[in-house]
Amino acid sequence: MAAAPTTTPIVSDPAVAPRRAPAASRATWRGNLLRLPFYLLSLTMIAPFYWMLITVFKPVTELNRQPPSFVPEHPTLNNFYDPGYSPTQVNPGHLQGIFQRFQVDFGFGRFMFNSLVITVAITVGSLLIASLAAYVITKHRVPGRRLIFLLIVASMMVPWQTTLVPNYVIMRNLGWLDTYQGYIIPALAKAFVLFFLVQFLHSIPDELIQAARVDGAGEWRIWWRIVLPLLRPALAAMSIFIVLAEWNNFLWPLIIVQSDEMANIPVALARLNSYFAGAQHQGAIMAGGLLASLPSIAFFLAFQRYFTRGIVLSGLKG
Repeated sequence: MAAAPTTTPIVSDPAVAPRRAPAASRATWRGNLLRLPFYLLSLTMIAPFYWMLITVFKPVTELNRQPPSFVPEHPTLNNFYDPGYSPTQVNPGHLQGIFQRFQVDFGFGRFMFNSLVITVAITVGSLLIASLAAYVITKHRVPGRRLIFLLIVASMMVPWQTTLVPNYVIMRNLGWLDTYQGYIIPALAKAFVLFFLVQFLHSIPDELIQAARVDGAGEWRIWWRIVLPLLRPALAAMSIFIVLAEWNNFLWPLIIVQSDEMANIPVALARLNSYFAGAQHQGAIMAGGLLASLPSIAFFLAFQRYFTRGIVLSGLKG
């Protein structure tokens, strides 16, 4: 009769466990200390946004309070539109909301429309132009293409402020001041976007383009049907930079815009801040800032994964 196998009981060493816990605890504390500067940096970005958010929902009487409150005690939407305001009758505690401030068609919505048209036109136009130029530079044996590319890249070293006066003179001579053309045309050429797309296209094999040419596809069809779909991650990544830059563009619109009807959101907010002084008007100004920030935040969150993918796939090869 075979003897039953004996099993050795597993005895935990009481001297080992107490030594592991402090080591893990020290590693956790060390990691938290290393992340502390990033937490503090994030607070510097979150705090202004939080202040804007609570100011939007404060009534006029609470905006004038000293010391200020950090949580709205009586939240209201009057800073967007105040039905109790009357231009012919003084009503204490009621001022114009953001949609009642400008005497233009559609009020503040006009500036939202201007920014939307300008941003979409510049984003789509600059991406199409840059992708076409990148395709020619990388997949065509154009004489002097390397020199042309180097000159375009070198233009990024020139401060853009130096071109403000020449561009203004050109827009004035063309009669494009205070027009959509003055907004859009000078912003279509973007050297960094071209540089980025060129690096991305270097990863696409030339045999793919040659096969399309053998099948009888023309250059425009190759660019539209093959190159653009392959560039989709890079185009999405660049669109984030372009959208955020053009949506928040202030200096160039301030120079060429002469009327309220053609102002974009940053120019409208700057004029609003100069027209109305005092703490009681900050609620409407902050409401305009909140409306201006929401589309850019939503766009970034929607395209964030494409941004990361485009940066990784580009590899910055050259």
